[in-house]
Amino acid sequence: MAITAALVKELRDSTGAGMMDAKKALTETGGDMEAAIDWLRTKGLAKAAKKSGRTAAEGLVAVVVDGGKGVAVEVNSETDFVGKNADFQEFVGGIAKAALNVADVDTLLAADLGGKSVADTLTSKIATIGENMSVRRMATLEGATVVSYVHNAATAGMGKIGVLVALKGGDDALGKQIAMHIAAVNPAALSEADMDASVVEKEKQVQMDIARESGKPEQVIEKMIVGRMKKFVAESTLLNQQFVVNPDLTVGAAAAEAGAEITGFVRLEVGEGIEVEKEDFAAEVAKAAQG
Repeated sequence: MAITAALVKELRDSTGAGMMDAKKALTETGGDMEAAIDWLRTKGLAKAAKKSGRTAAEGLVAVVVDGGKGVAVEVNSETDFVGKNADFQEFVGGIAKAALNVADVDTLLAADLGGKSVADTLTSKIATIGENMSVRRMATLEGATVVSYVHNAATAGMGKIGVLVALKGGDDALGKQIAMHIAAVNPAALSEADMDASVVEKEKQVQMDIARESGKPEQVIEKMIVGRMKKFVAESTLLNQQFVVNPDLTVGAAAAEAGAEITGFVRLEVGEGIEVEKEDFAAEVAKAAQG
């Protein structure tokens, strides 16, 4: 695979590595971006493994709670301007309410929305508003108590980040604080038991490779890895993260102190994981000059 300047730039933007280091990483890994990030981390050349998707799509996330059930729905548009459109906001709110009674996006698209299906209404809105739009994803959460929070709200119940938290015990105020923490810190899972085993194993291997670069004996490396993986799990899981409201406590400990147990959470961010092709300014000018 050809190692292009664009590919090198993407890797530099993702890791903070120098240009020559990024180019070498891509050369060593045959242009595989994920492998190149891990290579840089192994060599201690990556400032951070920013693998989370960049927000490249616009639109809104809407959250609705009804009793012990909550739902979050992401509806995308081409521009941020549409997200501020009252007609679009009303449409997204209607979709979120309809989502309370369905299990997935396919069923949601077939659900009734004012006498027409969500899919047919979406087609009409595309024609009226003049932008391509899509109902991208939804997530539901059930519990004894479900609390919602919207960060950077465009209007009531919808904005750029939507969070749901399920609790046993506690109250809405505690749930709101925990939801705000989730919006800010973006935990990968509730607890270690809920983490993706392949993600944990991959991180362990990367940490092993980093440790081996130090030249230390294997028995020393094994002890080092135990501590590093413990830290990785603590930083990745909601219950073990330092609570932004009170960093002296973990989120799990803060909940327990308030007589509550966190049983689940959902976090959706507009455009998360979607990337769009970007042209550099020189290329854009050259294309315009060609007519």
